[in-house]
Amino acid sequence: MAQTILAVDDDPKILKILEHSLTREGFTVVCAADGFEALDRAREKKPDLVLLDIMMPGMDGFETLRKLKEFLDVPVIILSARGEEVDRVVGFRMGVDDYQTKPFSPVELALRVKAVLRRGAAVAAGQSVKEVLKFGRLIIDYNKRLVHNGDRIINLTPKEFELLWLMASYPGQVFTKSHLLERIWESTYEGDENTVNVHIRRLREKIEADPSSPIYIKTVWGMGYKFLG
Repeated sequence: MAQTILAVDDDPKILKILEHSLTREGFTVVCAADGFEALDRAREKKPDLVLLDIMMPGMDGFETLRKLKEFLDVPVIILSARGEEVDRVVGFRMGVDDYQTKPFSPVELALRVKAVLRRGAAVAAGQSVKEVLKFGRLIIDYNKRLVHNGDRIINLTPKEFELLWLMASYPGQVFTKSHLLERIWESTYEGDENTVNVHIRRLREKIEADPSSPIYIKTVWGMGYKFLG
């Protein structure tokens, strides 16, 4: 059964992006345009996770969060154009599980949603979850946004990291170039498949011992690429 995400934002364009990207990831998305509507939807739908904007008219995100926590124990990811440290501190003290500033990458946000849900499920089962992928000497740390190869830290751009994390999360799965374009750059991206080729080449130059003979990122001729651990 699909998990339900309650998306709360007073910007209809943001809501449309959230609904489109998360529905594509297999979630059921319920939208609310303000805090009052969010509380009504939360009581009605009992969502598995809430994406909550801070700056909203009538009732801001923090007040909405306070009222929400009175009747529903649910993980919350704050969405806000405000990036001040005080907002993060207040949010985490109020029980926020993650904090994403705008503008955001829908792919990264979907990964954050899945990570928070996995952590919640693990806590409920009495388990621990580390958002770290390990493949021999190659270590990809999602929470810290760091990649190590042995003792060497590998500096990746945000898109390179998203591309690597996506492929490494599904070892052996073949990703077509068009699929990667849609997932990483979104369907609105005005580009071509050469964009994927360029980023794959740069990734190989950074993580492979011999980029001309890669062991992690393999080309599947006529189809696309796959990550092998």
